[in-house]
This record gives sequence, C-alpha cells and structure tokens, in this order.
Amino acid sequence: MFTGLIEELGTVSALAGGENSARITVAARIVLEQLNIGDSIAVNGVCLTVVDYGKSSFQADVMRETLLKSSLGALKTGDKVNLERALRLGDRLGGHLVSGHIDGVGVIINQQVVDIAVVTEIQTGPALLKYVIPKGSVAVDGISLTVVEVKKDSFTVSLIPHTAKVTTLGYKKKGDTVNLEGDLIGKYIERFMGWQDQGSEKPPSRVSLDFLAEHGFA
Repeated sequence: MFTGLIEELGTVSALAGGENSARITVAARIVLEQLNIGDSIAVNGVCLTVVDYGKSSFQADVMRETLLKSSLGALKTGDKVNLERALRLGDRLGGHLVSGHIDGVGVIINQQVVDIAVVTEIQTGPALLKYVIPKGSVAVDGISLTVVEVKKDSFTVSLIPHTAKVTTLGYKKKGDTVNLEGDLIGKYIERFMGWQDQGSEKPPSRVSLDFLAEHGFA
C-alpha cells in the first residue's frame, strides 16, 4: 500500500528483457535506505518487488501482465521514474490509499499554464473514468492528485510547481502516456453495491443508498 507521495525521482539505468518479462534496474538514493530484498517499491505507480539492490540502485522483475497493462514496457535507459516505498503503519497519509495495481494507461492530451499551476488533461477509457470524480483522488504515475474536472473521455488535474519539479509530470508532454489507478475506496463501494462491471454479474448486496442513509453514511 502506498500514499501517492513521491519520495524521489529515480533513473532507469538498465533494462533486460525476457520473452514475456523484463528486469529493470533503477538508480536511486532515498528509497535504498533500510531496503531489503522482497520489499515493495512503486515505480511510476506500479508496485514492484525488489529482487536485488546495491549501494546506488535496485532491481525488480516485471511480468508480462504488468508490461501489457502499464507504461513500464515503454521505458528506456535514462528515463526518470517516480519512486515511493510502501506505507508503514503509523506513517502520515498525506495523499490517498494507493495499491500500486494499475487500472490502465492514459494519454496526456493537453497542458495549460494557469498562473503558478499546470492544468493537465489526461484521456482514458470509461472503465477507469467511472472511478474519477471532481475533487476526488486519482493516482497518475503513482502521484496522488486531486481531480479538477471530468469530461466524456478525459479528466484534468492541476500541478503545483513542487509537484512538477519533483515528479515525472514535470518532464512529460502532450502525447506521453501515464499509468492510472482509480480510487480504491470507489472500487470497493462498487463491489459492495452489486453493480455490474464490464458486463459481468456481481452477487446481490444488501447495501443500498437507502441502507447507507438509514445508518448515517449518506
């Protein structure tokens, strides 16, 4: 579990590809502190397991499913990546609950400077947009951001100068891809409400809007 608060920008120093997998080596500093093999690190929002590490880098294996469902398969040596170690019990939750399990890939279709901020529009599909609401939270390349506006096939977020400076979004431009993870709580609510997801029937639930209102939750 992560918070979406990026600890540092790492640099991809090596990539080794298998037939249906890859091993990534990332040069870093902060996330190496007290690191152990088997620890989880979010790389551009994707939860990866550390399989080896040294004084200035760590390695992680990336399976086929991750390569297909995220933008990690497009990484090149020298690329910057957002890094965050897993949340520890007792840490401040400054962002929101992020699982590191990517829902899909979005494309930056517009960037507009508004005073000190950069308003970034990201295009994605309906399967992910249903979890995106105005003023809600979304993880973009692992960064916890607040949604400004939701459109038919896209949404916007606003980047303060600090976020642009210390994350990959300060380097990305129109046409670049980003990993997206919808709000975790919204997914569980959908499940409990017994709604349909991509045409599959969910088991009926006793939880309804009337039930939530009756018990003071709505």
